Amino acid sequence: MASSGSKTVVLIALGANLGIALAKFTAAAWTRSSAMLSETIHSLVDTSNQALLLYGLARSQRPADARHPFGYSKELYFWSFVVAVLLFSMGAGVSIYEGLEKLRNPHPISDFWINYLVLGIALALESGSAYKALSEFQARRGARGWFAALRASKDAALFTVVLEDVAAVTGLLIAFVALLCVQHLGWDRADAIASIAIGLLLATVAAFMSIEIKSLLVGEAANPKVMAGIEAILADEVKPGGPLIAINEIRSMHLGPEDVLVAASVDAIDGLPAEKVEALTTKLERLIKARFPEVRRLFIETQSAAGHLGEGAAEAAPAHAAEPATETSEGAPPPSRKTKKRAKRRSPKAAAGLE
Repeated sequence: MASSGSKTVVLIALGANLGIALAKFTAAAWTRSSAMLSETIHSLVDTSNQALLLYGLARSQRPADARHPFGYSKELYFWSFVVAVLLFSMGAGVSIYEGLEKLRNPHPISDFWINYLVLGIALALESGSAYKALSEFQARRGARGWFAALRASKDAALFTVVLEDVAAVTGLLIAFVALLCVQHLGWDRADAIASIAIGLLLATVAAFMSIEIKSLLVGEAANPKVMAGIEAILADEVKPGGPLIAINEIRSMHLGPEDVLVAASVDAIDGLPAEKVEALTTKLERLIKARFPEVRRLFIETQSAAGHLGEGAAEAAPAHAAEPATETSEGAPPPSRKTKKRAKRRSPKAAAGLE
């Protein structure tokens, strides 16, 4: 199952980042490298992020209950959004701050070999984690390009780990180049600039994650292939002598990576007995769920095409809060202020003050 693959990817990333964070922290404390400290913060944030993703995966698997009749699948999207916020605030924010602080108060780096050793170990571990995540993602992306597949993915846990691991490997390479510049070119500011660059990288990744996960939280439709397949199954019943006249509409929403809600409106032939409607609904539900196991909840309503169009027009029309008009006893609207003034000027009683 896709969820088990995502969990394995997250567990591998968690173990790798925890070990890397400890090694980086030791090197940063020893050598006083800002870039290494930024990388330490990055790994600590990644470790906590993976723990939150595991928590979200576990929470999303809880069965539906009376309070949450559609289940808890969206918990994964919520915790993934928290991960994006943490990556932006703690990862990016602290890294940029540390870089700016070192620009204002520079201090030398000592024992370069320790930094190189830790960066080498970290790069090996992060590359292994990234390879596993990218392999899992490659198996699912199909014919799409990488960027398009990231945007279309409904598995927030998987694409979060993919983005974090790619950012981690890139950040390590930035820190490595910065150390080379400091040691061999004497450009001491390179360490601070690298810290700022790592922070900007994390901010970019976090912003992309936030946008994509927000869309999932609001509610994205199912994959176009899934929608086309469902429409094809329904269309098989729209034929001469078939029970359906037309397909009015099909709507879908991802509640989780493998939890899709589908609502379909169809126009059945007039006079179709209730037992045949029930048999048709059961048949369609069985066919759709067998072909698309991610469709866990399916609702099919029979409605005339004209009635459905009327409902759609009413839904699309803007809601105007019209104030009810007060009518006179004859049913006419009340006179305006100008009309009242003119009537008053023409009335002798009004001029004499008797009204």
